[in-house]
Order: sequence, then C-alpha cells, then structure tokens
Amino acid sequence: MKLLLIGDIIGDPGRKTLRQLLPALKAECQPAVTIMNAENAAGGFGLTPAVAEELFALGADVLTSGNHIWDKKQVLEILDKDPRLLRPANYPQGVPGHGFTFFEPTLGMPKIGVLNLEGRVYMHNLLDPFTCGRALLTEMRRETKIIIVDFHAEVTSEKRALGFYLDGLATAVIGTHTHVQTADEEILPGGTAYITDVGMTGGRDSVIGVQKEDAIHRFLHQIPSRFIPAPGRPWLNAILVEADVHTGRALAVKRIQRSYSDSTLS
Repeated sequence: MKLLLIGDIIGDPGRKTLRQLLPALKAECQPAVTIMNAENAAGGFGLTPAVAEELFALGADVLTSGNHIWDKKQVLEILDKDPRLLRPANYPQGVPGHGFTFFEPTLGMPKIGVLNLEGRVYMHNLLDPFTCGRALLTEMRRETKIIIVDFHAEVTSEKRALGFYLDGLATAVIGTHTHVQTADEEILPGGTAYITDVGMTGGRDSVIGVQKEDAIHRFLHQIPSRFIPAPGRPWLNAILVEADVHTGRALAVKRIQRSYSDSTLS
C-alpha cells in the first residue's frame, strides 16, 4: 500500500501547482491515500471552507494543518463538521476540530489512520506531543496498524526525537512547517518511515513560499510587513511511503520533487 503526503500548500500558487502536477503524480504512484498539509493554502496563511473544498476536489483525501490553521476564522465553520480536516491533536480539550481521522480506501484495503501533532519548541505552549502522540497511536492501532503522523514543528531535534519515540507505533512520522525538504528520509529501526520536513508546494523562487522581497524587507527593518505567496518556478514537494498492509511497517520511503514551467506564474 502506498501513502502520499504533500508538503505545505502555499496560497494560490500552491493550488495551481497541484492542478498541474498532481494528476500525473497520482497516476504514476497510485497511492491509497493522498494527504495534504493545508494550513497555508488560503492566501498563504490559514484555510477557508472554499479552499478546503477545492483541495478535496483536486485529490486530497485528508487535510492536515498546524499553527496557522486558526488564521482564517471561517475555518471554524467546518473544523467540527468535516473529519477529513485535521488540526493538531495536542491542543487543549475543548478546542474545535479533530486531531486524527481514519480513511477507508477502496478495493478492500485496511483503514488508514492520520494523526496531526504540533511541536512546542518556538511554537505554542501546547500539550506534550510525545505523551499525547503515543497515547493516541495506541488508541488508533485498535482500528488499524497503518498510521501516518504529520508532525508540524519548528526544530529538527524535536522532530527527530518524536520520530524515534513513536518508532514502531506509526507507519510514518512526516515533518512539516519549515517548508524546506530535507534529505534525511529513512526507515527507523522499528519500521517507521521518517523525514524531518517534506517541503512545500508553491513558488520555489521565494523565501519558504513568500515573495523574497517581502522576507528580505522584514529581516532588514524588523517591522511587520505583509507576506504574499510567491508564484515563480512552481514545484511540488511530497513523500511517498510504501507500507505492509498486515504489519503497518514501512517498506520504502521516497522523496518527491516535481516542477513545471508556467510563464503566467513567473
């Protein structure tokens, strides 16, 4: 069974990149589930109900998120209603939304669990993702052994440590948030596929997805400024995991980078 997770989608350039590249990628890889991190999909920050529906129409089965899921207040209209849209599970009790879900592919395949967690280093003071993650995985494994974890975190050490802590409980622990794909994909000793960051989907000619001039201006002047998603040199970053349907262990993990030339975006 193959599982596809697509890195943070950055605004309209990211969604247009999906329209151009995802059909051929899915035809080639034949994933049983396609997961997208969508917390930056609406204007570069946050998510709206309309953009969520657009992503589902483009081929997403499950949408994960992170600290920017709250940036567009309209998302509150669907967080409780649609279990296909996740916010990190380690927010306090009573926060709207779902932290994990199960997807049932066709052709008699087993359920696929998806768990969303957020880190705490340089992020929000949330519940411990280590304790919370292990407890939820233990619960989820009563339903299925095939579980993907999107760990939305800032620092490599926290992501790496969680990967080892959950090794053997999850099929894959995939890092998101920093938007730069790392070259450290591997299968950990307990059978869990791991990568520190899957990367992003949007304009490569950018600073982690936003116009480079905007980012440089903020670094130079240290004052708030508007960030606009950058369209230049669009590309898609993803990770493909092959899992054993009986044990849930990862059999293979592969980084994916796809790009295309579009003069209307450059």
